[in-house]
Formats: sequence, C-alpha cells, structure tokens
Amino acid sequence: MSAKAIYLHHPASLEHDPRVHMPGHPDTPERMAAIEARLAAVDWLGWQRREAPAAAERELELVHSRRLVEQVRDMCLAGGGAIDPDTFVGEPSYRAALHAAGGACALVRALLDGEADVGFSCARPSGHHAEADRAMGFCLFNNVAVAAELAIGELGVRRVFILDWDVHHGNGTAEVFRHRPEVLFASIHQGGGFYPGTGALEDVGSGAGEGYTINLPVPAGSEEELWLSLLEHIVLPAAKAFAPELVLVSAGFDAHRADPLAGCRLESVSFAHMARHVRDFAQTLGVPLGAVLEGGYEPSVLAECVQITLEALTDQSPAESAAPEALLTSRAAAQIGRYWPL
Repeated sequence: MSAKAIYLHHPASLEHDPRVHMPGHPDTPERMAAIEARLAAVDWLGWQRREAPAAAERELELVHSRRLVEQVRDMCLAGGGAIDPDTFVGEPSYRAALHAAGGACALVRALLDGEADVGFSCARPSGHHAEADRAMGFCLFNNVAVAAELAIGELGVRRVFILDWDVHHGNGTAEVFRHRPEVLFASIHQGGGFYPGTGALEDVGSGAGEGYTINLPVPAGSEEELWLSLLEHIVLPAAKAFAPELVLVSAGFDAHRADPLAGCRLESVSFAHMARHVRDFAQTLGVPLGAVLEGGYEPSVLAECVQITLEALTDQSPAESAAPEALLTSRAAAQIGRYWPL
C-alpha cells in the first residue's frame, strides 16, 4: 500500500439502534460490528485508524436548519421515537449522528491538510437522504454534504465532486446542492419509483446549478456491466471536465445482489471495480479521495464489500474497462452531454 490511508470510526455507531422503537428495522449495529470484525482480522489493511470526533452543531448548520438539529437532539434526549415511518432514534442516536458527521468532516480536514491521500469514514447513521430541514430514510444528518460544505466554506476548496453509488438516490445531497455550481453531484441508483422516488435522468439541477446534478437511474436487476458503463463513460468524463479539488464518495453497498432492501445485482467485486475507477480518476488529477459509509443491510456481505473497496482504493490493480452499454448509457449521454463533454 503506497497511499497514506486513514479510517475513521467511533463506538457510538454501535449504540444507535432503531430496533428499540421498530423491531426488525434493517439498520442494525450488527452492520458496523461485521465491518470492524472483518477489518480487524486483516489488521485494518494497514490503514491508520482514528476516532471520529463529534461534529459541532455549528458544522451541522452549514447544511441543516437549526430547527432540524434541535428536533433530532430533543427527540433523542426524550428517549427517541419515530421521525418518519422509516427513521427511528433512541437516546444514543444523537451522539452517534454527531460522530458520523464529525467523522466525515475530520476525513476532509485530514485529506486537505495532506495527512492522507485517501480515507474512509465508517460510521452510522448514514446521511445521504437527509435534507436541509428533514431527516428521512434512516438518515439524521447528511454527513457527506456537511463535509463538502465545510471544504468549500471553510477550507478553501472551490469544487467538490460527490459520487453516490448507494442503490437509493441520494436525494438529500442532491437537494442541498441543487442550485450550486461548486459541487458536481452524480448518483447511480435504482429507479422506477424505487425509494425515495427521486433522481430522474432529466433532473440536472436548477438555476446556477443546472448541469451540476447527474442522475443515472437504472432498472431493478441491473448488473455490473451497466453500472461500470455509466461510471466510466458518463460520470467520470463529466467529472474530469469539472476538475474537482476534492472527490467524495457516498459509499452504499445495497446494490449488491444479496441485499434485502433493493433489486440490483452487483457482486462484491463490482464495488472494487468502481473504486479503482474513482481512485485512478483522483490520482490523475492529483486530488484527495474520501468515502463515507451509506447503506448495505446484509452485514456479512456489507463487511466483505467494505474490505475489498478499501483494498481497491489503495492497491495497484488496474481498473476494469467496460464497453459503453448501448441503451441506457446512450440515453444518459444525450442528456448529460448537453452540459459536459463526454
């Protein structure tokens, strides 16, 4: 491993358990326990481990309204409950959410300070569904969006590229940056009315941010070939023209064929293939790369996917090239090519 790599985590991630108020909820502490047990068995792949600090409420408010921050905090202090039919918190959940957002922020600070070339913030709850004034979809605060806004607003970065490969559309991140040309947001996700029901190809952002949102919905049953085609022939050429100074990945692993909540059919190695493409992209530009954990709800599969993704981010194996898929990649090119050279 030649790259300097850091792994941020915090034990509070194991304390957030929606099952206190909704038995059978899929976002369990076992997800995190499985990841860390697997990584510990391989000596953390040689990555430097750091404890994720708690985000300050001021940092959360770079993206979120004070009303939302207070709502989540006060509900947790009162013992928790339902925020919406999918999103539940207990008393420890606010602390866990602070460390999840704080880990993403600490990751960005370390990358931009030159302490690492690549990093992974492995914490829960996830964040990419959380909007400025709304927690939803298992997400309390939008970890990757808070980190990106910190980079732009306080750390001197002019352009951030966010790739979201979670099987669910990152609606919260898309909305936070909808009108912003400083962030290029690209999401490959299951479409066809699948949760949260957003992320149509035709939605490219608004106002000054038109063209800076790339939504690439795929049908249920989609396999690696289509995902790699969209990444290699649509997303990364657009991102190259955008010329980011920081690359962030919302790394969900629920497009795996074994995941219980979705219908795509990626293999574990598919995430390594995507990671190598993004790794090579960041290295070619000479910019740091950070990933933030999102979904993935079969714990043993999630752990395997995380391990091989981290390996791919730092190994020397070449990225596998995919031929342009004829139908959906061509359709995407017709839309996104209006804004970016492909």
